[in-house]
Amino acid sequence: MKPRGMILFHGAGGNREHPVFLEIERLSKIPVLRHNFSYRQASAKRPPPKIEKIVEEIVQVSIRFAEANGIPQSSLVLGGRSFGGRAASMAIAEGLPSRALALLSYPLHPPGKIESLRVNHLHRIRRPTIFISGDSDPFGSPELLEQYARTIPSKVELHILERQNHNPKEIDVVAGFVTKWVQTLR
Repeated sequence: MKPRGMILFHGAGGNREHPVFLEIERLSKIPVLRHNFSYRQASAKRPPPKIEKIVEEIVQVSIRFAEANGIPQSSLVLGGRSFGGRAASMAIAEGLPSRALALLSYPLHPPGKIESLRVNHLHRIRRPTIFISGDSDPFGSPELLEQYARTIPSKVELHILERQNHNPKEIDVVAGFVTKWVQTLR
């Protein structure tokens, strides 16, 4: 099934206005929802709640977006940056219907804490997945990202951006990778 919509979730300290989200929306040929988590709407300074609450919010947002657009949830591409992408990946691993998963700057572990990996759910993702990350991202090395991306039993595309960190400045490149990849999904 071709994707018929996309929902993007921001990082822990970000919001729906991230430049890469705006560029993805501009380039996209399908409807895009750039969602602000409820904790971010309540306060610009408020830290995120436990990830399980965010996963629940993603499920509800996905249901509402699909209903509002008259499309099945299984036709949606879900994803996001860092914390938002991680939460979307957890929702899909737990069975949330979707067409595919787009992970930008996936946070494999907190900076400097490689022993605190956030990867236990990845092997349960059964959707095509794209990872885009900088080669100097303190949340995980390219080698570690490749190692854990391979645990996903579906088709995985991996792009490592040279001389980029957790917030790649190559907005047009990142958005181009995502939108071209979405167009190849059938």
